[in-house]
Amino acid sequence: MDTTDLSIFQLIVAYVFVLILMVILKRRGIPREKEVLIATIRMTVQLILVGYLLAYVFDHSHPLYTVLIIAVMEIFSIFNILKRVKSVLSTRLKRIIAISMLGGTLASLLYFLYVVIQLTPWYEPRYFIPIAGMLIGNSMTGISLGVSRLNDGIRGNRAAIETALMLGATPKMAARTIVNEAFDAAILPTINSMVGMGIVFLPGMMTGQILSGSSPLLAIEYQIAIMLGILGSVSLTVILFVQLGYRTFFNRYSQLVID
Repeated sequence: MDTTDLSIFQLIVAYVFVLILMVILKRRGIPREKEVLIATIRMTVQLILVGYLLAYVFDHSHPLYTVLIIAVMEIFSIFNILKRVKSVLSTRLKRIIAISMLGGTLASLLYFLYVVIQLTPWYEPRYFIPIAGMLIGNSMTGISLGVSRLNDGIRGNRAAIETALMLGATPKMAARTIVNEAFDAAILPTINSMVGMGIVFLPGMMTGQILSGSSPLLAIEYQIAIMLGILGSVSLTVILFVQLGYRTFFNRYSQLVID
């Protein structure tokens, strides 16, 4: 089966959906037209630039290019997490966010590429970059949710935590419930996505493979593997964050310290 190419005209016609949203927002009096317009322009420009970049990288496969692109992905994801979280974050907590993202995503990515799909050569960009993007992107969302829930939870339950500390609890014991709630909130979107996958919706990667002419069964095999890799990456990055992150709210004397 040949892939159906989209002409420029067909692509432009797809922007009708943006116009529909703009009309709805205008009629409902919701002031988000500017945001939608900016988001649409940014998406279009960014994807076009990435498309040309990936076309070059795929044609000139080199480990340096792959490593540089992964580094940019990681840096941008960390920056995006810090930008998303509206509450105040300490310098130590920001450092933990970076460590958790790098450690969790890279460990999961390397395991997935070398053990699960056994990629050769290791830097093959056609596999390395798209898979890295999915793992890093989902982990970024998970960490963002975990950061907000942990930070707000500890700040909002300051009195209860300090009471527990005065009664002899360790910081780990005093913050246990908040840490568990932060972890649960962070992984829930991934679990919900897995529950509805295949019945409620077809994932983007699977849809792309089918549209490109791949067998649906092959697409399913890859999608199952990718989804399990995403689950592992999100779980690992979030557990690293919450386990290390809550400690930044306490000093060496086990006292709660909030900047």
